[in-house]
Amino acid sequence: MTNIILCGGSGTRLWPISRTLMPKQFVKLFNGKSLFELTLDRNRIFCQKSFIVSSSEQYLLAQDQTQETPLKENHSINYLLEPAARNTAPAIALACMALDKQEIVLVTPSDHLIKDEKEYQAVIMRAKEAAEKDSLVTFGIKPTFAQTGFGYIEADGEDVKAFHEKPDLKRAEEYLRAGNYYWNSGMFCFKAGVFLQELQKHSPDIYQASLQAFKNTNPQANELSTSSSSLGSELSTSSSPLGSEVLTSSSPLGSEVLTSPKNVIKIKKEDMLNIPENSIDYAVMEKSSKVKVIPSDIGWSDLGSFDSLYEELAKDENGNTLNEHYVQIDSKNNLIYGNERKIATVDIEDLIIVDTGDALLISKKGSSQKVKEIVQQVRQNTELHNIHLTAHRPWGTYTVIEDTPKYKIKRIEVKPGGRLSLQKHFHRSEHWTVVSGTAIVTLGKEEKALRANESIYIPMGELHRLQNAGKLPLVLIETQIGDYLGEDDILRVEDDYKREESY
Repeated sequence: MTNIILCGGSGTRLWPISRTLMPKQFVKLFNGKSLFELTLDRNRIFCQKSFIVSSSEQYLLAQDQTQETPLKENHSINYLLEPAARNTAPAIALACMALDKQEIVLVTPSDHLIKDEKEYQAVIMRAKEAAEKDSLVTFGIKPTFAQTGFGYIEADGEDVKAFHEKPDLKRAEEYLRAGNYYWNSGMFCFKAGVFLQELQKHSPDIYQASLQAFKNTNPQANELSTSSSSLGSELSTSSSPLGSEVLTSSSPLGSEVLTSPKNVIKIKKEDMLNIPENSIDYAVMEKSSKVKVIPSDIGWSDLGSFDSLYEELAKDENGNTLNEHYVQIDSKNNLIYGNERKIATVDIEDLIIVDTGDALLISKKGSSQKVKEIVQQVRQNTELHNIHLTAHRPWGTYTVIEDTPKYKIKRIEVKPGGRLSLQKHFHRSEHWTVVSGTAIVTLGKEEKALRANESIYIPMGELHRLQNAGKLPLVLIETQIGDYLGEDDILRVEDDYKREESY
């Protein structure tokens, strides 16, 4: 069985913790683990393969966190990179096209929390049995209250009677009393080939556009005619862009994924945009006669708001979430999030206080669904919706220490073997000072090694590159000076990570 993990979405309802380039599924919220890591970990028990669907930026985060998750030595990790989001139906279709048509897939979002893992394993095994009989299986979560933010599944045992849109409160209360309505979890289980057949039948436009996008990742696929792949006679398994299975090797971090082009499918942007946008529910599940639902009481949460996050975090005797930076007097039932500054409260109750260094959110509990509206205002004149003070890049990270209209100071950390693009800036000069490690700096036509406490000046408009050729992280302080200090003031001439391409 293959676990298709959907990593899309920016989690704006959990801003400022969650942002476009560091969405909630990769934030380490639970005992030093992220929701993505928890998803990978709990499904490895019954899935021999993981197929991660993400954007190019999220691919780097997923790759790093996958290496931190203990996996079996023969567990394979593959990636599908989407240059544009087209909702769940195309994402799942493209992943299924790379698999054998008889392969059973477990489709799970990367940002859900499941607390009852014993019951979870039981419902997965029941879903697998149904999938082996060519059913398209969805998981219905037993509702615990009249939730108006979820779609509902009306069921008769394991037979689906109807899918229902998000209800108003009165209708949600009726669903709760009826007892045969379930929250739509967004999790699915089926054979890859059965799903594609139903997609072709009920949404042929999505199927054909996805097929063309998939074929364009590997032109040789068009020349082949027979196979057991999920595309039937249209593609050969051996022609898949994934090639042979990607093995893992042991490392101190668990299983280190040997990443190579063979385990990454990169869809071209133009092809992706040609695929109609639609969810798996609308495109297939609501139309197919093969759908079954497995009632599931698994301690599930989609963590779609700070109110739901509050329910899942550990609390002190006063109902305040645990935080070593928090002190209070006569304060109760508050969500307090902050990793750096001291947070103190006096005589407050039922508040949400989130401090991320560059943004402070204060909300009443019960009103946190409105955070998404705040993000719309924030994005009008800042990049705070997009990026944290610490940003992740293919080569490492940078942290903004100080940001003013005329100068910016960053702490840059480059991984061993990491290399920035050969680049230049048109509106700023830079000064680099090495704190630890050894830097190999290209400046114009010259190359120079810098060690701790040594520095170099990068003039405006000069080609330059930074590389860590050592075995330890390279840390340096960068000071930018200029009239414009935006992250888009960069011309990449050469880039190991091919960020100039359309994916």
